[in-house]
Amino acid sequence: MLRSERSPLLLAGLLATAGVTHFAAPRSYDATIPNGLPGSPRAWTYASGVAELALAAGVALPRTRRRAALATAAFFVGVFPANVKMALDWRHRPAPLKAAAFSRLPLQVPLVLWARGVAGNGEGRS
Repeated sequence: MLRSERSPLLLAGLLATAGVTHFAAPRSYDATIPNGLPGSPRAWTYASGVAELALAAGVALPRTRRRAALATAAFFVGVFPANVKMALDWRHRPAPLKAAAFSRLPLQVPLVLWARGVAGNGEGRS
């Protein structure tokens, strides 16, 4: 199926794009890092960017796709607190920005399901 063949590459592209933006515009990500995490927000921003780039590579390669896609689903769950922090921090911003921040919350569900679907259809089973 063409759709299932493209899906892993689209997911890898999304992850790679997000990973690159962590380095190109880190300040916007720094602000989403929950205060309770140890270390500097910038270190977490860079670490999550590296993770997204590594996940993108893993999802793109058929041999590692299944495991990387499962790790991607877990990653999407793991970054949910950052999205909650952003939504709460932006609740007093103009309506379009507030709407964008709050719309990210339910978006995590289809992202997790997409990654799980790629894992279920992926190669690299062992």
